[in-house]
Amino acid sequence: MISKLVIANLMHRPIRSLLGVVAIGVVVTMMLTLVGLSRGMLEAAAERQNSIGADIVVRPPGTSLLGLSSAPLNEKLVGVLGEQPHVTLAVGQIVFPIGGIDTITGINLNEFSKLNGGFTYRSGGPLSAPDDILVDEYYARQNKLSVGMPLRVANHEWKIAGIIASGKLARLVVDSKRLQELTGNEGKISQVFLKVDTKDSIPAVIKALKEKLPGYPIYAMEEVVSFFAVENIPGLQAFINVVIGISVLVGFLVVFLSMYTAVLERTREIGILKALGASPWLILRIILREAVFLSLCGAVAGIILSFVSRWAIDRFVPASLAQVLVPEWWPIAAAVALIGALLGTMYPAWRAASQDPIEALSYE
Repeated sequence: MISKLVIANLMHRPIRSLLGVVAIGVVVTMMLTLVGLSRGMLEAAAERQNSIGADIVVRPPGTSLLGLSSAPLNEKLVGVLGEQPHVTLAVGQIVFPIGGIDTITGINLNEFSKLNGGFTYRSGGPLSAPDDILVDEYYARQNKLSVGMPLRVANHEWKIAGIIASGKLARLVVDSKRLQELTGNEGKISQVFLKVDTKDSIPAVIKALKEKLPGYPIYAMEEVVSFFAVENIPGLQAFINVVIGISVLVGFLVVFLSMYTAVLERTREIGILKALGASPWLILRIILREAVFLSLCGAVAGIILSFVSRWAIDRFVPASLAQVLVPEWWPIAAAVALIGALLGTMYPAWRAASQDPIEALSYE
Protein backbone atom coordinates (compact mmCIF):
# COMPACT_ATOMS: atom_id res chain seq x y z
CA MET A 1 0.00 0.00 0.00
CA ILE A 2 2.74 2.45 1.03
CA SER A 3 4.84 1.53 -2.01
CA LYS A 4 1.93 2.22 -4.35
CA LEU A 5 1.39 5.59 -2.66
CA VAL A 6 5.08 6.46 -3.00
CA ILE A 7 5.15 5.60 -6.71
CA ALA A 8 1.94 7.54 -7.30
CA ASN A 9 3.40 10.59 -5.54
CA LEU A 10 6.55 10.46 -7.68
CA MET A 11 4.62 9.91 -10.91
CA HIS A 12 2.35 12.83 -10.07
CA ARG A 13 5.38 15.14 -10.43
CA PRO A 14 7.40 13.37 -13.15
CA ILE A 15 9.70 16.25 -14.11
CA ARG A 16 10.88 16.89 -10.57
CA SER A 17 11.27 13.16 -9.90
CA LEU A 18 13.23 12.70 -13.15
CA LEU A 19 15.53 15.61 -12.33
CA GLY A 20 16.20 14.11 -8.90
CA VAL A 21 17.08 10.75 -10.46
CA VAL A 22 19.34 12.38 -13.06
CA ALA A 23 21.12 14.52 -10.45
CA ILE A 24 21.82 11.50 -8.24
CA GLY A 25 22.82 9.52 -11.35
CA VAL A 26 25.39 12.18 -12.28
CA VAL A 27 26.85 11.96 -8.78
CA VAL A 28 27.17 8.16 -9.08
CA THR A 29 28.63 8.47 -12.59
CA MET A 30 31.21 10.96 -11.31
CA MET A 31 32.38 8.49 -8.67
CA LEU A 32 32.48 5.48 -11.00
CA THR A 33 34.18 7.42 -13.79
CA LEU A 34 36.87 8.78 -11.47
CA VAL A 35 37.66 5.35 -10.02
CA GLY A 36 37.49 3.80 -13.50
CA LEU A 37 39.87 6.39 -14.93
CA SER A 38 42.32 5.99 -12.04
CA ARG A 39 42.46 2.24 -12.47
CA GLY A 40 42.33 2.37 -16.26
CA MET A 41 45.27 4.74 -16.57
CA LEU A 42 47.34 2.72 -14.10
CA GLU A 43 46.45 -0.61 -15.70
CA ALA A 44 47.37 0.75 -19.14
CA ALA A 45 50.73 1.93 -17.81
CA ALA A 46 51.30 -1.42 -16.10
CA GLU A 47 50.46 -3.25 -19.34
CA ARG A 48 52.96 -1.17 -21.29
CA GLN A 49 55.68 -1.92 -18.73
CA ASN A 50 54.88 -5.63 -18.51
CA SER A 51 54.95 -6.04 -22.29
CA ILE A 52 58.54 -4.80 -22.53
CA GLY A 53 59.79 -8.30 -21.72
CA ALA A 54 62.58 -7.21 -19.37
CA ASP A 55 63.30 -8.83 -16.01
CA ILE A 56 64.98 -5.88 -14.26
CA VAL A 57 64.90 -2.11 -14.66
CA VAL A 58 67.69 0.23 -13.55
CA ARG A 59 66.66 3.84 -12.95
CA PRO A 60 68.53 7.07 -12.26
CA PRO A 61 69.46 7.94 -8.65
CA GLY A 62 66.84 10.01 -6.85
CA THR A 63 63.91 8.90 -9.03
CA SER A 64 60.88 6.89 -8.00
CA LEU A 65 59.02 4.21 -9.92
CA LEU A 66 56.54 6.75 -11.28
CA GLY A 67 58.79 9.81 -11.55
CA LEU A 68 61.21 9.84 -14.46
CA SER A 69 63.73 12.50 -15.38
CA SER A 70 64.27 12.83 -19.10
CA ALA A 71 67.83 11.53 -19.49
CA PRO A 72 70.17 11.63 -16.46
CA LEU A 73 71.99 8.30 -17.07
CA ASN A 74 75.20 7.86 -19.04
CA GLU A 75 74.57 5.57 -22.01
CA LYS A 76 77.82 3.73 -21.30
CA LEU A 77 76.04 2.16 -18.34
CA VAL A 78 74.16 -0.08 -20.80
CA GLY A 79 77.37 -1.80 -21.84
CA VAL A 80 78.55 -2.17 -18.24
CA LEU A 81 75.26 -3.72 -17.15
CA GLY A 82 75.20 -6.05 -20.14
CA GLU A 83 78.49 -7.62 -19.00
CA GLN A 84 77.25 -8.54 -15.53
CA PRO A 85 76.87 -12.23 -14.60
CA HIS A 86 73.53 -13.78 -15.64
CA VAL A 87 72.60 -10.68 -17.69
CA THR A 88 71.94 -11.68 -21.30
CA LEU A 89 70.74 -8.35 -22.69
CA ALA A 90 70.77 -4.67 -21.65
CA VAL A 91 68.71 -2.09 -23.53
CA GLY A 92 68.62 1.65 -22.87
CA GLN A 93 65.62 3.93 -23.27
CA ILE A 94 65.23 7.70 -23.39
CA VAL A 95 61.92 9.33 -22.49
CA PHE A 96 61.19 12.98 -23.23
CA PRO A 97 58.07 14.88 -22.09
CA ILE A 98 56.06 16.61 -24.82
CA GLY A 99 53.31 18.22 -22.74
CA GLY A 100 50.93 17.14 -20.00
CA ILE A 101 51.40 13.45 -19.28
CA ASP A 102 52.45 12.67 -22.86
CA THR A 103 55.97 11.56 -23.70
CA ILE A 104 57.99 10.41 -26.69
CA THR A 105 60.22 7.37 -26.27
CA GLY A 106 63.52 6.70 -27.98
CA ILE A 107 64.92 3.17 -28.35
CA ASN A 108 67.30 1.09 -30.41
CA LEU A 109 64.61 -0.86 -32.24
CA ASN A 110 66.79 -3.90 -33.02
CA GLU A 111 67.92 -4.27 -29.41
CA PHE A 112 64.42 -3.65 -28.07
CA SER A 113 62.98 -6.31 -30.37
CA LYS A 114 65.31 -8.87 -28.79
CA LEU A 115 63.58 -8.28 -25.44
CA ASN A 116 60.09 -9.15 -26.58
CA GLY A 117 59.93 -9.93 -30.29
CA GLY A 118 59.25 -6.36 -31.34
CA PHE A 119 56.07 -4.46 -32.09
CA THR A 120 52.96 -5.72 -33.84
CA TYR A 121 52.29 -3.49 -36.83
CA ARG A 122 48.71 -2.61 -37.73
CA SER A 123 49.97 -0.82 -40.83
CA GLY A 124 53.31 0.35 -42.17
CA GLY A 125 56.57 -1.02 -40.82
CA PRO A 126 59.57 -0.43 -38.54
CA LEU A 127 61.79 2.62 -38.29
CA SER A 128 64.01 2.94 -41.36
CA ALA A 129 65.04 6.62 -41.37
CA PRO A 130 66.26 8.93 -38.58
CA ASP A 131 63.07 11.01 -38.64
CA ASP A 132 60.66 8.07 -38.72
CA ILE A 133 58.20 7.65 -35.87
CA LEU A 134 55.92 4.81 -34.73
CA VAL A 135 52.53 5.68 -33.21
CA ASP A 136 50.21 3.28 -31.46
CA GLU A 137 46.74 2.59 -32.83
CA TYR A 138 44.94 4.62 -30.11
CA TYR A 139 47.06 7.71 -30.73
CA ALA A 140 46.56 7.32 -34.47
CA ARG A 141 42.79 6.95 -34.12
CA GLN A 142 42.45 9.90 -31.74
CA ASN A 143 44.50 12.19 -33.97
CA LYS A 144 43.30 10.76 -37.31
CA LEU A 145 46.80 9.73 -38.41
CA SER A 146 47.94 7.24 -41.01
CA VAL A 147 51.21 5.87 -42.35
CA GLY A 148 53.20 8.42 -44.35
CA MET A 149 51.66 11.47 -42.70
CA PRO A 150 53.90 14.09 -41.05
CA LEU A 151 53.63 14.49 -37.27
CA ARG A 152 55.14 17.40 -35.35
CA VAL A 153 56.23 16.32 -31.87
CA ALA A 154 58.95 17.71 -29.58
CA ASN A 155 59.43 20.70 -31.89
CA HIS A 156 60.37 18.42 -34.77
CA GLU A 157 58.53 17.09 -37.79
CA TRP A 158 58.55 13.29 -38.04
CA LYS A 159 57.18 10.93 -40.67
CA ILE A 160 54.89 8.13 -39.52
CA ALA A 161 56.53 4.87 -40.56
CA GLY A 162 54.14 2.49 -38.84
CA ILE A 163 51.10 2.20 -36.62
CA ILE A 164 51.67 -0.34 -33.85
CA ALA A 165 49.35 -2.26 -31.55
CA SER A 166 48.74 -0.45 -28.30
CA GLY A 167 49.90 -1.74 -24.93
CA LYS A 168 53.63 -2.11 -25.55
CA LEU A 169 56.23 0.37 -24.21
CA ALA A 170 54.78 3.72 -25.37
CA ARG A 171 52.42 5.52 -27.72
CA LEU A 172 55.17 7.40 -29.63
CA VAL A 173 58.45 5.64 -30.46
CA VAL A 174 61.47 7.00 -32.35
CA ASP A 175 65.14 6.17 -32.75
CA SER A 176 67.01 6.91 -29.52
CA LYS A 177 70.04 8.49 -31.21
CA ARG A 178 67.85 10.94 -33.12
CA LEU A 179 65.89 11.87 -30.01
CA GLN A 180 69.11 12.38 -28.07
CA GLU A 181 70.37 14.79 -30.73
CA LEU A 182 67.14 16.77 -30.90
CA THR A 183 66.81 17.15 -27.13
CA GLY A 184 70.46 17.86 -26.38
CA ASN A 185 70.94 14.57 -24.53
CA GLU A 186 73.70 12.97 -26.59
CA GLY A 187 75.00 9.91 -24.77
CA LYS A 188 72.23 10.08 -22.16
CA ILE A 189 69.33 7.74 -21.41
CA SER A 190 66.43 7.59 -18.96
CA GLN A 191 66.59 3.96 -17.79
CA VAL A 192 67.98 0.53 -18.64
CA PHE A 193 66.09 -2.74 -19.12
CA LEU A 194 67.87 -5.99 -18.36
CA LYS A 195 67.14 -9.55 -19.43
CA VAL A 196 68.64 -12.37 -17.34
CA ASP A 197 69.26 -16.02 -18.13
CA THR A 198 66.67 -17.47 -15.73
CA LYS A 199 63.95 -16.10 -13.47
CA ASP A 200 65.73 -17.62 -10.48
CA SER A 201 68.73 -15.36 -11.16
CA ILE A 202 66.74 -12.11 -10.76
CA PRO A 203 67.18 -11.68 -6.96
CA ALA A 204 70.91 -12.41 -7.13
CA VAL A 205 71.43 -10.02 -10.04
CA ILE A 206 69.52 -7.24 -8.27
CA LYS A 207 71.54 -7.76 -5.09
CA ALA A 208 74.84 -7.65 -6.99
CA LEU A 209 73.82 -4.53 -8.93
CA LYS A 210 72.76 -2.68 -5.78
CA GLU A 211 76.20 -3.37 -4.30
CA LYS A 212 77.89 -2.22 -7.49
CA LEU A 213 75.62 0.81 -8.03
CA PRO A 214 74.68 2.18 -4.60
CA GLY A 215 71.97 4.82 -4.80
CA TYR A 216 70.50 3.53 -8.06
CA PRO A 217 66.88 2.34 -7.83
CA ILE A 218 66.92 -1.22 -9.21
CA TYR A 219 63.69 -3.21 -9.40
CA ALA A 220 62.40 -6.51 -10.69
CA MET A 221 59.91 -5.81 -13.46
CA GLU A 222 57.23 -7.70 -11.54
CA GLU A 223 57.67 -5.20 -8.69
CA VAL A 224 57.38 -2.30 -11.11
CA VAL A 225 54.13 -3.63 -12.56
CA SER A 226 52.62 -4.32 -9.12
CA PHE A 227 53.33 -0.74 -8.05
CA PHE A 228 50.79 0.62 -10.54
CA ALA A 229 47.86 0.59 -8.12
CA VAL A 230 45.68 3.36 -6.69
CA GLU A 231 46.89 2.80 -3.14
CA ASN A 232 50.52 3.24 -4.22
CA ILE A 233 50.02 6.66 -5.82
CA PRO A 234 50.58 9.45 -3.28
CA GLY A 235 47.46 11.56 -2.87
CA LEU A 236 45.30 9.65 -5.37
CA GLN A 237 43.31 7.71 -2.76
CA ALA A 238 42.84 10.91 -0.73
CA PHE A 239 41.58 12.67 -3.86
CA ILE A 240 39.08 9.88 -4.51
CA ASN A 241 37.88 10.11 -0.90
CA VAL A 242 37.37 13.86 -1.28
CA VAL A 243 35.29 13.30 -4.43
CA ILE A 244 33.19 10.71 -2.60
CA GLY A 245 32.64 13.19 0.24
CA ILE A 246 31.54 15.83 -2.26
CA SER A 247 29.25 13.25 -3.85
CA VAL A 248 27.56 12.61 -0.48
CA LEU A 249 27.11 16.36 -0.02
CA VAL A 250 25.65 16.80 -3.51
CA GLY A 251 23.34 13.85 -3.00
CA PHE A 252 22.25 15.34 0.31
CA LEU A 253 21.47 18.72 -1.26
CA VAL A 254 19.66 17.24 -4.27
CA VAL A 255 17.36 15.06 -2.20
CA PHE A 256 16.93 17.70 0.50
CA LEU A 257 15.69 20.26 -2.01
CA SER A 258 13.49 17.72 -3.78
CA MET A 259 11.92 16.35 -0.59
CA TYR A 260 11.57 19.75 1.08
CA THR A 261 9.76 21.13 -1.97
CA ALA A 262 7.60 18.00 -2.11
CA VAL A 263 6.58 18.42 1.55
CA LEU A 264 5.65 22.08 1.00
CA GLU A 265 3.62 21.24 -2.10
CA ARG A 266 1.82 18.39 -0.33
CA THR A 267 1.06 20.12 2.95
CA ARG A 268 -2.68 19.75 2.45
CA GLU A 269 -2.31 16.12 1.35
CA ILE A 270 -0.32 15.32 4.47
CA GLY A 271 -2.94 17.12 6.56
CA ILE A 272 -5.68 14.98 5.01
CA LEU A 273 -3.70 11.80 5.72
CA LYS A 274 -3.21 12.80 9.34
CA ALA A 275 -6.90 13.79 9.67
CA LEU A 276 -7.78 10.30 8.44
CA GLY A 277 -5.69 8.81 11.20
CA ALA A 278 -2.24 8.45 9.61
CA SER A 279 0.44 8.35 12.28
CA PRO A 280 3.65 10.44 12.16
CA TRP A 281 5.54 7.18 11.62
CA LEU A 282 3.47 6.43 8.49
CA ILE A 283 4.18 9.89 7.07
CA LEU A 284 7.86 9.44 7.87
CA ARG A 285 7.95 6.07 6.11
CA ILE A 286 6.32 7.52 2.97
CA ILE A 287 8.87 10.34 2.69
CA LEU A 288 11.83 8.06 3.42
CA ARG A 289 10.67 5.48 0.89
CA GLU A 290 10.44 8.18 -1.76
CA ALA A 291 14.04 9.15 -1.02
CA VAL A 292 15.21 5.53 -1.17
CA PHE A 293 13.36 5.00 -4.46
CA LEU A 294 14.91 8.13 -5.97
CA SER A 295 18.41 7.21 -4.83
CA LEU A 296 18.21 3.62 -6.10
CA CYS A 297 16.87 4.76 -9.48
CA GLY A 298 19.65 7.37 -9.55
CA ALA A 299 22.25 4.71 -8.74
CA VAL A 300 21.04 2.52 -11.62
CA ALA A 301 21.09 5.54 -13.93
CA GLY A 302 24.62 6.39 -12.78
CA ILE A 303 25.87 2.86 -13.47
CA ILE A 304 24.38 2.99 -16.97
CA LEU A 305 25.94 6.41 -17.56
CA SER A 306 29.36 5.03 -16.52
CA PHE A 307 29.13 2.68 -19.53
CA VAL A 308 28.35 5.72 -21.67
CA SER A 309 31.34 7.66 -20.31
CA ARG A 310 33.62 4.67 -20.94
CA TRP A 311 32.37 4.41 -24.53
CA ALA A 312 32.88 8.15 -25.07
CA ILE A 313 36.45 8.04 -23.75
CA ASP A 314 37.31 4.98 -25.84
CA ARG A 315 35.73 6.58 -28.90
CA PHE A 316 37.13 10.11 -28.72
CA VAL A 317 40.26 10.20 -26.48
CA PRO A 318 41.63 6.64 -26.23
CA ALA A 319 45.23 7.84 -26.30
CA SER A 320 44.79 10.40 -23.53
CA LEU A 321 42.55 8.55 -21.09
CA ALA A 322 41.68 4.96 -20.25
CA GLN A 323 38.64 3.98 -18.21
CA VAL A 324 37.72 0.53 -16.97
CA LEU A 325 34.44 -0.65 -15.50
CA VAL A 326 34.54 -1.18 -11.74
CA PRO A 327 31.60 -3.48 -10.79
CA GLU A 328 32.89 -3.81 -7.23
CA TRP A 329 32.27 -0.08 -6.82
CA TRP A 330 28.65 -0.24 -7.94
CA PRO A 331 27.28 -1.14 -4.48
CA ILE A 332 29.64 1.43 -2.90
CA ALA A 333 28.39 4.19 -5.19
CA ALA A 334 24.78 3.14 -4.60
CA ALA A 335 25.37 3.19 -0.84
CA VAL A 336 26.90 6.67 -1.04
CA ALA A 337 23.89 7.90 -3.03
CA LEU A 338 21.52 6.28 -0.53
CA ILE A 339 23.30 7.81 2.47
CA GLY A 340 23.22 11.25 0.88
CA ALA A 341 19.53 10.81 0.05
CA LEU A 342 18.58 9.70 3.56
CA LEU A 343 20.52 12.54 5.16
CA GLY A 344 18.81 14.98 2.82
CA THR A 345 15.39 13.57 3.70
CA MET A 346 15.64 13.75 7.48
CA TYR A 347 14.46 17.32 7.99
CA PRO A 348 11.68 17.31 5.34
CA ALA A 349 10.41 13.99 6.70
CA TRP A 350 10.47 15.24 10.28
CA ARG A 351 8.69 18.46 9.21
CA ALA A 352 5.98 16.46 7.42
CA ALA A 353 5.44 14.06 10.31
CA SER A 354 5.19 16.86 12.88
CA GLN A 355 2.65 19.01 11.03
CA ASP A 356 -0.59 19.82 12.82
CA PRO A 357 -3.57 18.42 10.81
CA ILE A 358 -5.64 21.57 11.23
CA GLU A 359 -2.85 23.90 10.13
CA ALA A 360 -2.04 21.61 7.21
CA LEU A 361 -5.65 21.56 6.02
CA SER A 362 -5.83 25.35 6.13
CA TYR A 363 -2.53 25.74 4.20
CA GLU A 364 -2.88 27.63 0.91
